[in-house]
Formats: sequence, C-alpha cells, structure tokens
Amino acid sequence: MSETFQVPHRGLITASAMLAMLMQTLDSTIANVALPYMQGGMSASADEITWVLTSYVIAAAIMTAPVGWMARRFGRKKLFIGSLIGFTVASMLCGAAQTLDQLVAFRLLQGMCGAAIAPLSQATMLDIYPFSKRAQAMAIFSMGVTMGPIMGPTLGGYLTDAYSWRFVFYVNLPFGILAILGLLIFMRETPSQNNLRFSWYGFAMLAMACGSLQLMLDRGQELDWFTSREIITEAVVAALGFYLFIVHMCVADKPFLSLALFKDRNFSSGMVMVFCVSSVMLSTSALLAPYLQNLAGYPVYTAGWAMAPRGLGTIMSMYLASRLGMRVDQRKIMACGLLVLGWALWDMSNWTPDVTQEQMMLTLVLQGFSIGLVFNPMSVMAYTTLSPQMRGEGTAMQSLARNIGSAIGISVTSFTLTRGVQATHAEIAAGITPFNRVLQMGDQVSHMLNPETRHGAALLDSMINQQAQIIAYNNDFRLMTLTIVPPMLLLLLMRRHAQPQAVAMAVGDD
Repeated sequence: MSETFQVPHRGLITASAMLAMLMQTLDSTIANVALPYMQGGMSASADEITWVLTSYVIAAAIMTAPVGWMARRFGRKKLFIGSLIGFTVASMLCGAAQTLDQLVAFRLLQGMCGAAIAPLSQATMLDIYPFSKRAQAMAIFSMGVTMGPIMGPTLGGYLTDAYSWRFVFYVNLPFGILAILGLLIFMRETPSQNNLRFSWYGFAMLAMACGSLQLMLDRGQELDWFTSREIITEAVVAALGFYLFIVHMCVADKPFLSLALFKDRNFSSGMVMVFCVSSVMLSTSALLAPYLQNLAGYPVYTAGWAMAPRGLGTIMSMYLASRLGMRVDQRKIMACGLLVLGWALWDMSNWTPDVTQEQMMLTLVLQGFSIGLVFNPMSVMAYTTLSPQMRGEGTAMQSLARNIGSAIGISVTSFTLTRGVQATHAEIAAGITPFNRVLQMGDQVSHMLNPETRHGAALLDSMINQQAQIIAYNNDFRLMTLTIVPPMLLLLLMRRHAQPQAVAMAVGDD
C-alpha cells in the first residue's frame, strides 16, 4: 500500500478493530477473579478450574498459526467477521455452561474462534496507516493487546460481585455486535486466493506440539511429573512435533510457514520478546487475584479494582512511547521498559498481605507503565525490516508467541506455586515440635497452639500454610524477574528502526 494512499473511514475501522481486539484479550484474564466462584459452582478442584484459563489460551495459540493462510484464502474481511461471530456465540455458551466439561469445551471453542482476531487487527492497522504514523498505529494496537488483560480482573471482579460469574462471558455480546457491524460496514475486503494450498502436515505437527506441551505443563504437578507415563508421553510427543515442524519448514517446497520469516533478525527477536513479556503479563494477573482474595482478605470486587492501576500506567506509557517513537531509538525505550518491569516484579517478591495500598498501587502503576514501554516499540521494530507480503504470517506468529507465552507462564507459575507451598509447609512444620519454646510457655497462646489437640493442630496447620503461601508467592515473583534477561540480550541483536528517506520527504501522506 502506498504511503500516500487515502483510506476511507480509517478512524472507524480502527475503532472496530480495537474493540474486537480488546474483547478478545479481555477474555484471557476476565475470568481470573471469578475462578473461586466457578470452582464452587462447578464442584471442581483448584487444578481443574485452571483449565478455564489455559484451555482458552492454548486453543487460541494452536489456531493462530494458520490465520495468515486463511486470510489470503478466504479474504481478510470475511475471516475477521466470521471469527467475531463465532467468538461472540461461544462467549454466550460459556456463560450458559452447567458443568466444568461444558465450560472447558466452550472455552476451547471461544479460543479457536478468537485466534484470528489479534493478528487480523494488527495486519489491518499496518495496512491502513502509512509508515510515518506506524508508531501511532502500533501504540493503539498495543493498547488493545495490553489493556485487555490488565482491565480483565477489574471488570471481572465488578461483574462477579454485582451479578454472577456468568456475566464475565455475557459482557462480550454488546462488544461483539458493535465490532461486527463496524467492520461489516466500513472495512474493505482484500482479494481472496482460491488456488492457495494449505500445508496440513505442518499445521498438524505444530498443533500436536503445542497441545502436548500444554497438557504436560497443566497435568505435571498433579501426576508428579516424569514419574508418570502420561507426562513422559506428552513430553516426547511435544518434542517430536516441534522437531518435525522445523524439519518440514526447512525442507518442504511450500511449508506451512516461510523460513524467510525467521531469517529477519528484528522479527525473530521480537517474537522471543513477545513470548517472555506475555508470560509475565498474564501470569502476574493470575497470581495477584488469589493472592489478594485468599491471603490479603480482599473481597472479589476490591481485588479486581486493586489491579486497575496497571491500566493507568499502560495508558500513560503508550502515549509516551508513541510520541518518542520517531525521535528516540526504539531499543532504548524497550530497555527502559524492561528495567522498570524487572524492578516492579522484584518489589512484588517482597510483598506480604500487610503491604500498604500506596506501595501496591505504585508498584502496579510502574508495572503497567513498563509493559507499554516494551510492547509499543517492539510492535514497530518487529515489522521494520519485514516485507509487506509477509505481514499476515508475521502477525499470526507474533500472536502465537504471545498466546503460548501466556499459557506457559500461567502453567509454570501455577505448578511452582503449588510445589513451593508444599515444600515450604514441610520445612516450617519440621520446626514445630513439643520442645518449641512457644509451646512450653504454659499461657493461653501455647494452649491454643497445642499440636496434641485437634483444635491446636488445625490452627497451627492454618498458620503454617499461610506463611508457606506468602513465601511461595514471593518466590514466584522473584522467578518472573529473570524473564527480563533474554529480552535485554536480544536488544543487542535488533537493528535500529529507521524511517525510509522517501517517507521522510513525504509531506501529504494522510
């Protein structure tokens, strides 16, 4: 598309695409604070209910990969609108689910239908905005990507408290209708290529690898990892799937994904950075919701609003990054964002349930601020040197990296939290013996904590479990701090974002 090409109704197309994007990303976290209510209503265990989150994310991850082919084969507008219709219908089915099996099945359908929304939104934004306004366009897109997961717990907490957990899914209906109507009326169709071939083998290998990896991560803690034949089988299948997919991509005449896509240094580095930052962004929300409700004693409504400051920080940094984008090296902006993110996560690793609201708000604002500084320039840098013909595949692969990163982040932090609670509980309990001085004082406290009585043993176990959870949460946040290291190193490999001379001399591009 020419830089001077005039796009009719650009603002309305942008609003419709971002509304769709916000709706899709919102659903990745909106159910977080409602999980305890779903768990009670569905009579599920803590491990089983997390499938409500991970089933959605992994289904979206698997179905993201063929989006580029489907957009060229059927036309971007048809695919976009069809995905939105399916996503909205699946959301209504999730809200009406009566059993955990139904809810997980409908969440899988929701993730499959919503997989195309993010890459199609990004590809649409890249096409309708000229290069000189690319940073502004990616700021708008990145706001949709980051604001959804950040706003999710707040909106979910309000809807669950005021109505029911089912309304965290029903809320998609008005957003879906508005986005569908906007795209139907204002978006222009791209030509379809009816003779385009699809590599089913490549897609099958990638889907097999992603699905097996997610099953291994989700069920590993429950089945004691590699002592279980199921986990070993899933690990082997995942490794084999990824190996066959890479071999197919390297040797096939028409592979599922073009190898040239990964030869672009900026794009490949951007994919890894998206993976790392997404794993932190979503898993932080998944950890904070139960932390505030179960340990800090926040009601669901307050717990949701307590995470709202992250959105404020993201809005501020998105605006700042878009303004600085054409004046400052994008790599420096990302480096600042990663350092601030690392500091915020390290500060959270020292939290206790008695953390003051002021300190919590400041840390969450800084965390949201850092995410905006990373995502906006990263979206620009990844496509600086990528040819326009590869944007469809590129946006699909970035969304795939974001979804897989989110799914793995949730799974890893969940099982490290569970394992950490168990190990710390055993370590603390080992020091509780009849010879402990507190239990020998003979006062009311030592009588209440007497482990030889049923009440005393239960009270002691509750206190030990609370301390073990606090330590396990702190260790999880400390572990997430390490995820900023790979992106920081990748900044050294990325080429500088430079505005082409022809574009710089253009004066009437919009």
